[in-house]
Amino acid sequence: MGKFVVRQTPTGIKFDLKAGNGQVILTSEVYTTKAACLNGVESVKKNAQEDARFEKLESKNGKPYFNLKATNGQVIGTSELYESVAARDNGIESVKKNAPDAEVVEE
Repeated sequence: MGKFVVRQTPTGIKFDLKAGNGQVILTSEVYTTKAACLNGVESVKKNAQEDARFEKLESKNGKPYFNLKATNGQVIGTSELYESVAARDNGIESVKKNAPDAEVVEE
């Protein structure tokens, strides 16, 4: 089962969504408060079930990745860069599978 790992950074607080195998599948922006970060977690849980919320992109060096957006269009999470479109699409499926029931842990 996946989990949201909330952690402090030098500039604020952020979360990573990790799959059951411990691999990071989605990373948030840096938030200024823990409450805002936890709201971001809830937004991921809610929006991860809607295909239309996933924006499939390509980096400048040609590697596929995706953003998960809230209903207002704001990016709430970004994936790693993948080696193939198929791997990126598997990442999206992993977010859809793991996010809704993922526990929240603090590091």
